Amino acid sequence: MPFIANTDEQRAAMLAEIGLTTEGLFADVPAALRCGGLNLPEGISEQEVRDKLAGIAAKNYTHLTGFLGGGFYDHFIPSAVYATLSRSEFYTAYTPYQPETSQGTLQAIYEFQSLICRLTEMEASNASMYDGGTALYEAIMMALRITQRNKIIIDDSVNPIYRVMIHSYTRNLKIDLTETNNHEGLANRDAILKAMDKNTAAVILQNPNFFGCIDDFTDIAEAAHAKGVLLIVSCYPISLGVLKTPGAMGADIVTGEGQSLGLPMSFGGPYLGFMATLKKHVRNLPGRIVGETTDANGKRGFVLTLQTREQHIRRDKATSNICSNEALCALAATVYLTLLGKEGLKETAQLCADKASYAYQRLTAIPGVTPRFRDNWVFNEMVLDLPCDAADVVGKLIEKGFAAGFPLSRYYRGMDNSILIAVTEKRTKQQIGMLAEELEAIL
Repeated sequence: MPFIANTDEQRAAMLAEIGLTTEGLFADVPAALRCGGLNLPEGISEQEVRDKLAGIAAKNYTHLTGFLGGGFYDHFIPSAVYATLSRSEFYTAYTPYQPETSQGTLQAIYEFQSLICRLTEMEASNASMYDGGTALYEAIMMALRITQRNKIIIDDSVNPIYRVMIHSYTRNLKIDLTETNNHEGLANRDAILKAMDKNTAAVILQNPNFFGCIDDFTDIAEAAHAKGVLLIVSCYPISLGVLKTPGAMGADIVTGEGQSLGLPMSFGGPYLGFMATLKKHVRNLPGRIVGETTDANGKRGFVLTLQTREQHIRRDKATSNICSNEALCALAATVYLTLLGKEGLKETAQLCADKASYAYQRLTAIPGVTPRFRDNWVFNEMVLDLPCDAADVVGKLIEKGFAAGFPLSRYYRGMDNSILIAVTEKRTKQQIGMLAEELEAIL
């Protein structure tokens, strides 16, 4: 049992043993950053604490009708998702270090993998990653291992938040990260083909891309494969209810953010990154992979087939340093997809597309509001150009009760007046109409 210093004398003795004082432990922290004390008030009763905190929390409450997107979406979550996750055998479970004794957890992960494979039309999936951005980074590392090359091409129509994460993760690695500029809202084929050479490991694209535009990368996949280059596609899972899948386009690795599959926005997490690939690449796929088998009595069972990222198993040969398991979030996605089913997912996707089309018509009818990429098809997001600074307009619409969209000037030069607006199945015709009226009044 570890020794715990409970008294001042014991703490002083421990510090003396290592030749330090209490002040010495914090010598590297500038004095200006040190806390001089907690300055806590006198104690009050539990009921008084509840009332006080409720009053403080109420000051922060603002109901906003959301038209935000950019990779994270306000979709309807059936009550059964929360009910299932709240079962103690699920929400108390963590990483199963003796996995075969956790048959329920293994089956849940197996079903999740199966659903992701069907959704993306790929052959193998892992048991999930942290989020869409880190999954995309892991896809890069996977491509480098498979091809033994060091160049990655990524179009700037890929989510800029993901690109910032990738630049951060790869800054000290010997990776040639080449960015191409989109061509009128779509992947810049000429620039991508020109940048491809014998050192290129993979091309990274997104569909629908960050601007909401829909593309088909079949031609890029064929050109890449002819040069031994892999195609990595980041996708929005709800859109796969109606759009051509990455697998059908010829993708080698598919990633995405699973937040839209039954997970709330939650101020940024916890979320769920999904990742799928071809069977021939499965040993380079980071993460846990659950397989189905039969036991000695012929009964159906589940086993942890591979766990190539775990340091305690692979040590320095681990494919990834991420060793947490997002199984609870993956379970939410599994329950969500199971509840919707194939037809329900199609219906949800079609509702998103139809409502976005209506919003497009209403908003572009406002004088001075024009589509940025007029000739491109979109799924449920669109870029609109306003006659003034988009960030100012967004701020004014928040005062009117609308989280109206994402100003693009933060990540794209020359787009100060551009706003990214998303519509999900939760937005009503009335809400879209009210947004249009408030926007027109502001302009």
